[in-house]
Amino acid sequence: MTSADRPEGQGEGTIPQREGREEREELPFFVYGTLRPGEVNHDLFLRGRTAAEEPARLPDAALYEGPGYPYAVDRPGSAIAGELITPAPGAYAELLAALDLLEEYAGPGHPANIYDRTAREALRPDGTPVRAWVYLAAPPLAHRLARSGTPIPGGDWLRR
Repeated sequence: MTSADRPEGQGEGTIPQREGREEREELPFFVYGTLRPGEVNHDLFLRGRTAAEEPARLPDAALYEGPGYPYAVDRPGSAIAGELITPAPGAYAELLAALDLLEEYAGPGHPANIYDRTAREALRPDGTPVRAWVYLAAPPLAHRLARSGTPIPGGDWLRR
């Protein structure tokens, strides 16, 4: 896309404006791979931008091996381990934009998405549900993983 083709205010690497109430909700994030504490992207993207980080599980999802990071997909009856990340006050918009770029999410249903950002219920250790954003493999990738991907047993990236 040339600058003449790009809508005003959208440079290379920017995320298109999204519509819809759900897309604007300031939810915590459920992270399950390289954004978890101790992993490389946690330090790069989350350090200093969080108010809280707590263990959680995402029901009805499974993990697959990726090229140095995992992919999560819908799978009824399974669960994956991760953390709930609550952004620090004033850091939400910047963090959301950074994570959307990292996860190659361009907006709902965008054909270039590697991951789709969706609101799901995660569970705290005591079983309390928390609505959170989670990045799941976009449908074309999820179908390939179901056919020929390598599952991560137990759904925990840190224990693979």
